[in-house]
Amino acid sequence: MKNSQHLNQIILCIISLFLIASCAEPKHKKGKNDKINLLEVKERILLDFENESDIKAIELQNARSKLIVNEGNHGLEINFDSLNNHDSSVYINPSNTWNFNDYESAALVLDIENSTKSSTHIYIYTYDKSGAFQLSNVAVPAESNNSYLIELKVPSFLLNTGIRNDPPSWPHNYISTIWRGGTKTLDTSAITSIRLLISGVLENKQLIIDNLRVVKPNNFDPEYLTGLVDEYGQNAKQDFAGKVYSADQLRSFSQQEQENLTDQQFPSRSTFNGWINGPKLKSTGYFRAEKYQGKWSLVDPEGYLFFSNGIANIRMANTSTITGYDFDAALIKQRDAGDYTPEDSIGLNTAPKQAWPSRHISSQLRADMFTWLPSYSEAAGANYGYRRSVHSGSLKKGETFSFYRANLARKYATQNEEALMQDWRDTTIKRMHNWGFTSFGNWVDASFYQMNRLPYFANGWIIGDFKTVNSGNDYWGAMPDPFDPVFTQRTNKAIKKIADEVKNNPWCVGVFIDNEKSWGSMGSPSLQYGIVINGLKRNADDSPLKQEFINHLKNKYQNIENLNTAWDLKHTSWAQLSQPVELTSYNAQMLGDFSELLYLYADAYFSRVDKALTKYMPNHLYMGPRFAHWAMTPEVLKAAAKYVDVMSYNYYREGIDQPYWDFLAELDKPSIIGEFHNGAIDSGLLNPGLIHAESQFDRGEKYKSYLNSVIENPYFVGAHWFQYIDSPLTGRAYDGENYNVGFVSVADIPYTPLVKAAQEVNKSLYIKRFGK
Repeated sequence: MKNSQHLNQIILCIISLFLIASCAEPKHKKGKNDKINLLEVKERILLDFENESDIKAIELQNARSKLIVNEGNHGLEINFDSLNNHDSSVYINPSNTWNFNDYESAALVLDIENSTKSSTHIYIYTYDKSGAFQLSNVAVPAESNNSYLIELKVPSFLLNTGIRNDPPSWPHNYISTIWRGGTKTLDTSAITSIRLLISGVLENKQLIIDNLRVVKPNNFDPEYLTGLVDEYGQNAKQDFAGKVYSADQLRSFSQQEQENLTDQQFPSRSTFNGWINGPKLKSTGYFRAEKYQGKWSLVDPEGYLFFSNGIANIRMANTSTITGYDFDAALIKQRDAGDYTPEDSIGLNTAPKQAWPSRHISSQLRADMFTWLPSYSEAAGANYGYRRSVHSGSLKKGETFSFYRANLARKYATQNEEALMQDWRDTTIKRMHNWGFTSFGNWVDASFYQMNRLPYFANGWIIGDFKTVNSGNDYWGAMPDPFDPVFTQRTNKAIKKIADEVKNNPWCVGVFIDNEKSWGSMGSPSLQYGIVINGLKRNADDSPLKQEFINHLKNKYQNIENLNTAWDLKHTSWAQLSQPVELTSYNAQMLGDFSELLYLYADAYFSRVDKALTKYMPNHLYMGPRFAHWAMTPEVLKAAAKYVDVMSYNYYREGIDQPYWDFLAELDKPSIIGEFHNGAIDSGLLNPGLIHAESQFDRGEKYKSYLNSVIENPYFVGAHWFQYIDSPLTGRAYDGENYNVGFVSVADIPYTPLVKAAQEVNKSLYIKRFGK
């Protein structure tokens, strides 16, 4: 970490040199509120559709284009057939690669006009000659015409700030796209293609693109990260609606809100928020699933039809951000092998008092972002925590601080943990009732479990010292080896712990186990069958998974010669196959066998989890593993459907688009959306989230569209928004997410347009789902 801190200091020095160099040139003097003169930024047109070669550079996928003329200038209108296709794209492929090596810093700018009445979320891929890409995205507002910036080579890209998308590091008038993934260090000597992608939307889209140019960013600010966060965890450098300036203001808002909150469900709801005006089906005393009049539905404990619309992640665990301070590692209690909870799901987890005197700066870059942090001796010191490990970020571990909890303490005028959390829980449940939600989503704090005021979902993780296998894309970590007896032991212990928390409570709808595991993805054999291909690379003596794979192949082929013929191998014995096998090419027979082996793997995982749930929690639904839409295959879905009661999917798009979800009919299982969201940048945060809206109002419109698409689908029995609280401005401690995706801000102030949208949907939820 010392090396990382030193590197960050060097990079900041480089930014300073850029600033000094740019100041040597005469500039337009501007007042505080003046806009930057765009003439300061040097631009060079790459493509403007004024000649035929520009038209030839365009490649379309599920889209149509036509040249249009406006006041003598040409632009290209793209009509995206995005209603009937999951993906619709336009590629810009120059006949000769673009070389920006003579640019000390470089960015692309593209004019995009949207004349329609709805915003358009687009993904932008920029490729170099090696095939590496940079992914960014942006919301193009309705009825707008703006210039959009795609940074390629700027000093800030060399900094690891621990934030997913930093504030602007230089002044300009363009709309910045949000860096989303891929590499930040493209080969700018050979940019080969730009792709504009529209994916997972519920209507056809139309955009006009024009004037692609390269610009040279300048006037870099070496202190663009310094003093970013105020004492309330808000953006100190930006004004926005709902910004808080004092504790008195917080308490005043809270008093006004409390006067309008009631602890009553919508009048058409049963005790458990089922549809009391609908049919009365068989009551079992617990939640269950049933197909009613051709539509899957949950049924509440009293026998009423139930649709689960809720908000996920209502807890303190993800409200903390890394501060840039640390302690003597010898004074920090490390994780125990028997722990049940991953690091990011643990609460504040404050460093022990004996460690406080050893507190020191581990990242000056991070520490300088905050205008205020309290001492541990102050009452506000109760909001400090500690992360012993993180998934990604500028530091591998360190001190954290929860501005959200600090604001709750200001708001309720107490630091007493019991009183503070009781006030918070009470307000939260009242909000859920007033906003019309029928349940919580996943990851609600376990202290809600026995309140018996709102249905909820329990959750757990199977973690421990069992063997693993790589999938080839282990985003959140390697996959478990379910054939390892230790996996079964840990599964039973984890689910027994969940059962002890739930206490057979009928308010618990069901249980989610694990989240967004890397089961495999479609696109190529290595992506789809990574678990199998990497499993075969293991030595069978050290891999129960490899042993089971060999047993399956033995039963199918009987002798090694038959396998050699089918797979085009030259093994002399099964013992030789037990050694690591590296496969790089795959024939049709192999792919068929890979499919069987992947199903075998998934069947082992789901059967063991199901067996443990049947033993310890027989009255609660198995809600599945919350498949990420980027990590699921037909084999795994088929195996899951055999055991789970409700299939769960985390799907970050604008709605349930067809024909992407046609596989639901084949599985014919009740299904639920475990996560979706959208966000905007008018909240003071630096990153809207995975799906971009143009404003807080637009967030509400997109919310309604998504929810209605779920309600109208006969296979879905619910949808859960992620998440209740905005991410910290400087990124959540575990992985740097800094998204405006909350129903409430860091100051615990609700976003009114989003709340009104939820109320509108929830008032007609059951009528829309089942009719009158």
